[in-house]
Amino acid sequence: MTYPAYIPPFLLRNGLAMTLYAARRASLEWEKTTPHPEPPYQETVFSGAGNVPIFGLVAIPDNPHSTIVGTYGITGDLENQWFLKLLRRKAFAQGFAVVLFDWRAHGKTGLLSPTLTSDGLYEGEDFVRIAAQAKAMGCPAPFWFTGFSLGGQLALWAVKASQDLTLCQELGLSSNDIGGGAVICPSLDSNRSLSYLIQHPWGKYLERAIARELKKLAWQLHKVHPQAIDPAAIERANSIWGFDHELVIERLGFPSVEAYYDASSALPLLPHLNKSTLILYAADDPMFEPAIIPDLQAACAGNPAIDLILTQYGGHVGYISSKTSQRLAGDPDPWWAWNRVLEWFQQQSQV
Repeated sequence: MTYPAYIPPFLLRNGLAMTLYAARRASLEWEKTTPHPEPPYQETVFSGAGNVPIFGLVAIPDNPHSTIVGTYGITGDLENQWFLKLLRRKAFAQGFAVVLFDWRAHGKTGLLSPTLTSDGLYEGEDFVRIAAQAKAMGCPAPFWFTGFSLGGQLALWAVKASQDLTLCQELGLSSNDIGGGAVICPSLDSNRSLSYLIQHPWGKYLERAIARELKKLAWQLHKVHPQAIDPAAIERANSIWGFDHELVIERLGFPSVEAYYDASSALPLLPHLNKSTLILYAADDPMFEPAIIPDLQAACAGNPAIDLILTQYGGHVGYISSKTSQRLAGDPDPWWAWNRVLEWFQQQSQV
């Protein structure tokens, strides 16, 4: 498949500038860029791996042709994740059924259960179980998994989990029900990227901002599940690493945060994926260690199931395109990444 070139506006040809613009400006103005209204959706509680309740929203258009299952990144919830809301509007208008969910410890899922995150180790199976339950609700196959940032890591774990034939048979899924997945700026190597982030002159400020949101998330969980979350541990969790050290790794049985990150990182999964997978990755992403890129290219080059679109620009989950880029791609709006993802899903469904 041939992909149109990505060209950002001139002032956003810098990864940090693009990332900040998307977070601070585009997040406030995105609704002006789409003519599609918010689709009607149904609130649902799915049962994930280990019977963990997962809160989700299901939107099914008339005569849907396939289904997208997706979630967001390291922090947030379905109420404030505008980039995911944008996907729902665009996908629904193109005839996709759309299933979006609050992943473990986030949003309304966090209200339902004190189960903490595992960065894909269990969330991958959550995706597959959600797909099976959505199928019973009338969402049609093929199912496509998606996510961005850490949510992209979760979606890659979901593609891997969907290759477990025993799990799929248990859930009533055929081998062809899961088409594969597409991810935007996925986290691939947590150890390298977190080390890079906290040592970078401005990256450390991004890390601190995320850590504050994680601490807020932990306090919200403690408020609802006071016996399950130790407040002293929350007080000590003042970084991303600290959150995982104080609250996550002991429950999952890991001796260290580094061991946990090695086990949950998505880069080692790539050679083993055999379902169609699209990865959009920007070389100027300020969140991730640039030295990962050659490893990403090597892993994808050796696996014909993976389509890698590596762009010079794009920032972290930005990919806002210029008017020239929109014209060359035939896009109706500046959301280059979601347009490529939806285009790819449509093309793969016809193969």
